[in-house]
Amino acid sequence: MQVNETLNEGLKRTLEMRIPAAELSKKLDDKLNELKSTVNLKGFRPGKVPFAHMKKTYGRSVMGDVMQDAINVGVQSTLEERKEKAAMQPKIDLPEDEAILTKVFEGEADLEFSMSYEVLPEVKLGDFKKIKIERPTVEVDEADIQQQFDAIVEQNRPYEAKAEGEAAVEGDRLNIKFLGKVDGEPFEGGASDGSPLVIGSNQFIPGFEEQLVGLKVGDKKVVEVKFPDEYRAENLAGKDATFDVEVLGIEAAKDVAVDDEFAKGLGLESLDQLREMIKDQIGGQFKQLSATRVKRLVLDALDELHKFDVPSQLVEQEFKGIWDRVMHDIEHHGRSFEDEGTTEEKARAEYTAIAERRVRLGLVIAEIGNANDVQVTEEEHQQALIAEVQKYPGQEQQVYDYFRNNQQALAGLRAPIFEDKVVNYVVELADVEDKTVTKEELVKLVEESEEEDLEPHNHD
Repeated sequence: MQVNETLNEGLKRTLEMRIPAAELSKKLDDKLNELKSTVNLKGFRPGKVPFAHMKKTYGRSVMGDVMQDAINVGVQSTLEERKEKAAMQPKIDLPEDEAILTKVFEGEADLEFSMSYEVLPEVKLGDFKKIKIERPTVEVDEADIQQQFDAIVEQNRPYEAKAEGEAAVEGDRLNIKFLGKVDGEPFEGGASDGSPLVIGSNQFIPGFEEQLVGLKVGDKKVVEVKFPDEYRAENLAGKDATFDVEVLGIEAAKDVAVDDEFAKGLGLESLDQLREMIKDQIGGQFKQLSATRVKRLVLDALDELHKFDVPSQLVEQEFKGIWDRVMHDIEHHGRSFEDEGTTEEKARAEYTAIAERRVRLGLVIAEIGNANDVQVTEEEHQQALIAEVQKYPGQEQQVYDYFRNNQQALAGLRAPIFEDKVVNYVVELADVEDKTVTKEELVKLVEESEEEDLEPHNHD
């Protein structure tokens, strides 16, 4: 194969390639000889079809496969010889002239084509010891423990049915049947044939529970509420709603003895052990929030430390994924770029920059992992799969089968594990200083870190 480079600008490459007709003819003959023993043609015994007849009958169709195989092999071997890795599948341009292609098919002309691609850039890693990280830490105080302790007591408080005809008061647990409506139409997830609700627990929408005070078993009432503007279901946020409520049962709270026997009922040995468990849980939550903040700081530092051109194809692909979500959100909420205080042109520029950052960080993280033998174990992969499956109660088997039958999705579970392990590796080398903050400050720092989707996408 003859190769001639015609473009080498930045990461872009174009090669003009030629496969001699003699080489293609030999490959064609070899392929036809392989098929000879399996072909059944009328008038000939199996394996006895004359080669010339085989070539006349199947030559053109088989030559198409031979050409494709030759191109694939040529592309792969050329990249290996040049010690280059294409960012995406190279673009192959064949001759458009049918007369030329016919001659190639008939073995009368060499196969000439061009191959265009972008190479993955060489990533020269910076000195991670120069990275300075301020890690926020929060001490678990007694008030946090007591708040969680009281919540556990309330969750395990015994109840007993109230006497017939008694009205519901604050603290009572009601069993209610309800049907929620917006603009007179029921909405998904807004109905139940029986749900427990403690008045004053703030479990339901603000203003809902207070309207149940004074009701008795068998009473029906239309409860009027308004969903909060920041409600998690976007289709309901900020909307007025009504609930047709029927009281099926009312129970009054009983006193609970908060002692070691209470703790034993929860499977623990003592109240001290319960408090220690609560302290560990809260501390774990704070550590997770701190790790989220540290990860963002590490990614920012890696982005600042590594400046190099990235393949435009990867940026375009990343941008498309981001932009599709942006447009979906805008259309779903019936808003415009002007409503968001920007223009489409400015938004495109901002999200292009985000896409470029994500691609660059993906390449950096991949290089850090490869250079330092960061591995995701099979056990870690399985744990990630189990955690994903458990997010869908009642659909566990379907979700498990989906991942098992979709290798790309299954491999996708490795990426965040790999990324976190690389971040931890960098943290071990960086100059990290712990700074004690309040839990409110920690939450604010994490919220600031999550304002934009700047997480990298690996391209290893």
